[in-house]
Amino acid sequence: MIRVLVADDHPVMRHGLAALLASLDGIDVVAEAADGKEAVREAVLRRPDVVLLDLQMPGTDGFAALRELSRSVPTAAVCVLTMFSDDDSLFAAMRAGARGYLLKGAEQEDIERAVRGVAAGEAVFGPGVAQRVLAQLTAPQRAHDPFPQLTPREKDVLDLVAAGLAPRQVATRLGLAPKTVGNLVSSILTKLQLTDRGQAAIIAREAGLGGSEDPPDLPDLRRSLEPGP
Repeated sequence: MIRVLVADDHPVMRHGLAALLASLDGIDVVAEAADGKEAVREAVLRRPDVVLLDLQMPGTDGFAALRELSRSVPTAAVCVLTMFSDDDSLFAAMRAGARGYLLKGAEQEDIERAVRGVAAGEAVFGPGVAQRVLAQLTAPQRAHDPFPQLTPREKDVLDLVAAGLAPRQVATRLGLAPKTVGNLVSSILTKLQLTDRGQAAIIAREAGLGGSEDPPDLPDLRRSLEPGP
């Protein structure tokens, strides 16, 4: 039996996926979760073979849950099922440890194939996603690029973070929603294997970013990023 944990903050979606999977031969839905924190807790307790994970959830989102699942339950294969179709979310999820990536609206057969595939150790992508992954992996890296793993938009965000701008200021400057900036920062931390925005700002400044905003010196930047009382 393939033991599956379903994590999605929308009850109808979550219960529907659980019912679908439970009706299939050889699949046992062992738990459901409504957010990333609950998903990690249930995965630690239930030890599923597969975690079917949404990315946009309240509190601990899917990106943070992915990183924690990779550390706490490395035997669980995570397949993302999300509305996010952008490259930033796709590659951030794969770098965080996802073995599959499907878009919501996928056919039932695609979901079943993905669950069985990742459980067997395969990498499974929805229609159109596989070509984008292949293109990213085979694209030549630009010379003298300190962060070749980042997308152009992620570099824009990192440049402004290095300049000492807060997330909401970054969102205003780039014309993005604060939630999108949060997702981009999460992706940057995953790709650069960092734990917080302050570390990202420091290494970006040391690599020469942040100059477009006349940022403060590194000691001042460190102090500005320290949490307040």
